[in-house]
Amino acid sequence: MTQVTRLLPRTPKSNAAPLAPTEGVHALPVVDGVRFASAMAGVRYKDRLDVMLAEVAPGASIAGVFTRSSTRSAPVLMCEQNLARFDGSKGPAAILVNSGNSNAFTGRGGTEATQTLADRCAAALGCEASHVFPASTGVIGEPLPHERITAKLDELVANLAPDGALGAAQAIMTTDTYVKGAFCEVDLDAPVTISGFAKGSGMIAPDMATMLVYIFTDAKIAQPVLQEILSELNARTFNAITVDGDTSTSDSLVLAATNRADMDPIETRDDPRAERFAQGLEAIMRDLAHQVVRDGEGATKFVEIAVTGAASDLSAHRIGMSIANSPLVKTAIAGEDPNWGRIVMAVGKSGEPADRDALTIRFGDVLVAEKGWVAESYREEAGAALMKRDEIAIAVDIGVGGGRATVWTCDLTHGYITINADYRS
Repeated sequence: MTQVTRLLPRTPKSNAAPLAPTEGVHALPVVDGVRFASAMAGVRYKDRLDVMLAEVAPGASIAGVFTRSSTRSAPVLMCEQNLARFDGSKGPAAILVNSGNSNAFTGRGGTEATQTLADRCAAALGCEASHVFPASTGVIGEPLPHERITAKLDELVANLAPDGALGAAQAIMTTDTYVKGAFCEVDLDAPVTISGFAKGSGMIAPDMATMLVYIFTDAKIAQPVLQEILSELNARTFNAITVDGDTSTSDSLVLAATNRADMDPIETRDDPRAERFAQGLEAIMRDLAHQVVRDGEGATKFVEIAVTGAASDLSAHRIGMSIANSPLVKTAIAGEDPNWGRIVMAVGKSGEPADRDALTIRFGDVLVAEKGWVAESYREEAGAALMKRDEIAIAVDIGVGGGRATVWTCDLTHGYITINADYRS
């Protein structure tokens, strides 16, 4: 199993979420061929980092997945367009991200602001505008004051440094209570680093990606293989989490391979090294996805839901997300109430095939129900004791087939209401 190292909370915010990492380090490793910078542009916040720039050296391979929301933002649309025509042999790439304003539902002005930022960034960095991957995250429906960002571009370029990833990770935060980062090393006949950071806390029910995620590696790997692996792993990592059931207009995940490692290139998915790379990448993606859930707005419980015995893997995933997104299930967990009836309800409302009289439910190692009824061995106090844990495992066997899937969520507390009621103030 790949050993993942997490980034420890050390942010401008004073109070990290209860489920924030307690073990890890205070810096992300240098990835050969990538430089970072961050700045205070005052897009929405005062006296905090809110813009980051990443420069990826020429010769890189880049892959990405993005929200399928029908109201996705102008930056997402540009990223999709630029990814399709990216050619690393034609120079460096840039990732330019601001927090505080999502530049979504901003009409023609939002599109023009995004293009202006790409053009100005390209000019400052010396790359093609089609090699700029922009992102904006924050409030929807407000014009982006892009001139505040362009005013910082020269400063950003001047401050680019290989060890600037921590500041970049801090700059993309919105309601996050801690910076989310993780890295690992993989042996691909040469040591290879995979390092990434993410932001996300609310409006999390990904549909292709989650909020904003940026992952970098020095592995030497062809773009089609990189994209195939990323899309494959995304389905069981970022697309398997939910905080509140709401898919963002800005979800973006970009993976850049600088091709700087001292190794022969991976050019096909059948290359045994491709699988070793995928295992390392999946470990990072899953860890970052879990960190997003652990920082869910108002969250006090981290919940794993494993579904087996479904008609198919897709059916199992849908059932798992039906449970994970249920306000009744999530509030019961917040209240430490082992209300297994709500699990039954959520399975039924999913619309997927299920056998009521074969349904089995477990809370951790406690058998709660079997054969469509409460287990004879079940005692309410055992279920209640388990619900007091910070991390809760729920297992449901549907009883109709061999499909399986695992998803992750958090509880729903009054803290979620408080955060979102005050979000624009």
